Amino acid sequence: MSVYAGKYLRIDLNTQSVHEETISDEQVRTWLLGSGFAARLFLDEMDPGLDPLDPASPLLVFNGVLAGTFAPTGCRSSWCGRSPLTGIWNEANLGNYWGAELRFAGYDGLIITGRAEKPTYLWINGIDETIEFRDAGHLWGKDYFETADTLLAETDEKAQVAGIGQAGENLVKVAGIMSGPSHYVRAAARGGMGALLGSKNLKAIVVRGKQRPDYADRKAFLAEVKEQTTHIKDNSVGMSNYGTAGGCVTTEWYGDMPMKNWRLGSWEEVEAISGQTIYEKYLVRHTHCHACPIGCGKEIEVVDERYPSPRGEGVEYETIAGFAGMTRTAHAEAIALASSLCNRYGMDTISTSSVIAFAMEAFEKGLIGREDAGELDLEFGDPDVILALVHKIALRQDIGDLLAEGVRAAAQRLGNGAEDFAIHVKGLEIAYHDPRAFVSMAVNYATANRGGCHLEALSYWNGYGVPLPDLGYPDQLQHHESDAVQARMAYDFQNYTSVYNPLGLCKFIIKGKVGPARAAQLVNAALGWDWTPQDVLHVGDRLIQLKRLINLRYGITVADDVLPRRLVTEPRPSGFAEGVLPDMELMLPIYYELRGWDETGAPRPERLEAVGIN
Repeated sequence: MSVYAGKYLRIDLNTQSVHEETISDEQVRTWLLGSGFAARLFLDEMDPGLDPLDPASPLLVFNGVLAGTFAPTGCRSSWCGRSPLTGIWNEANLGNYWGAELRFAGYDGLIITGRAEKPTYLWINGIDETIEFRDAGHLWGKDYFETADTLLAETDEKAQVAGIGQAGENLVKVAGIMSGPSHYVRAAARGGMGALLGSKNLKAIVVRGKQRPDYADRKAFLAEVKEQTTHIKDNSVGMSNYGTAGGCVTTEWYGDMPMKNWRLGSWEEVEAISGQTIYEKYLVRHTHCHACPIGCGKEIEVVDERYPSPRGEGVEYETIAGFAGMTRTAHAEAIALASSLCNRYGMDTISTSSVIAFAMEAFEKGLIGREDAGELDLEFGDPDVILALVHKIALRQDIGDLLAEGVRAAAQRLGNGAEDFAIHVKGLEIAYHDPRAFVSMAVNYATANRGGCHLEALSYWNGYGVPLPDLGYPDQLQHHESDAVQARMAYDFQNYTSVYNPLGLCKFIIKGKVGPARAAQLVNAALGWDWTPQDVLHVGDRLIQLKRLINLRYGITVADDVLPRRLVTEPRPSGFAEGVLPDMELMLPIYYELRGWDETGAPRPERLEAVGIN
């Protein structure tokens, strides 16, 4: 039987000290790594009264168990802590090559506390086995593109960079942590973790390594990887060709893409901003994260007189849905530029576009005036307004200072009914898959541990015909009727997807028809374990309960497991999902019973004991 022996670093920026700690095989088998082990450490050590931006507030960065291995998409790292945006547990997940390189440097994770006296970057050099705190004064105020390319020149061109742009420096609550060289950037975007890095005066973390993971049976693992890679490739052709943006026309048809701050239904102009349209005009090349057989990344360069974008990462579905659908703007080049600006400033495109759509509706209702917005008319459909607001939010200029706090805080400050159209759950702007199109997602959004996050369930994939027989869903089910099946679907998909960040795998392989059985086979082949599909789901349940305990200490109760009023009282007026509303009073109690939570939203002691939490 294989035994996992890992280690992580505790880094104190106040004293510029580094302390190495070990991870036992028992800890890995119980919590996995990534956001699982991070959540266990966080709960054990947390101070609920500590502000997220207090220097003592920790940032926990942990690779998943399979990050850096040959496992298909084995590259993911989780950036965890108390969200500056929501005030509760957050895990922002990162692909690309950074996590694999940290593993190659010999570490499974980092816990970072304190605040550097001056702008600093961390250089973890696994080649020379050194760790340096280096001056980043020359990088402060620079965007992420320039930062990354400068750091690669200063350290090692084969190193991997993760860091922030000006948004993180300015403590923008929707700032993300970016990774990669300027032409290929991925993000740990959600929950404002870039602000957490900025609050510590830490511009970036650069890593380089030379080690490689050990395997229980290397030959058997490579055979398993070869078979699963073929299976995933064969079932992911659409993602390989057009990435997530290739689904825009389909999501609009299903009523899944939100429109005009979640108010409208159909949109005839959707093809103008689809991935097919953008990539057929501007694609430079397809890109892959470490060990990825899919290649959903799309590098583009937009040569356009009005809205040029430099060579860089292409647009994702969520970005298009936000900057196009949410603002009702059918200008592909402007959307691509908005995406590029968010990558350079270091901002989450979901939350940024959501707060812009919110501002446009607030302007429409007279709650924001031209004088508040630097003499701009914040009208829906104007691409120049979108781009201007991206700049203002990143730099906290006039109205941007308000919007940089996110929709919940902005609505609370505006008052006068603004909270009725601030679309978030627990402070996190809802991702762009409408729970009125797939009602199981309503249950997920209400209960997801980091707030309005689609990635904590992804149950809408069943509605798009992705079969997972070993999860209990061999067929496409109806998705408009609120019933026990929809509540159960949210529960089952949450249990399954919650192991992905701790395993270090990308959830897109689920679209490649990877269910619990195949996930268990990968783990067993890599580590010599004897997991069953049921073990996968059991650990998933354990980790959900663990993170719920963290949120309980932050005051989360059943009163917070709610959707915004608009999504439960205002149906889409047209399209395939016309007239549909989720019935939360019916579905939420069913979910609570399945999850083993009492009427306050707290896990019952017997359930915690059953999943192995003392």
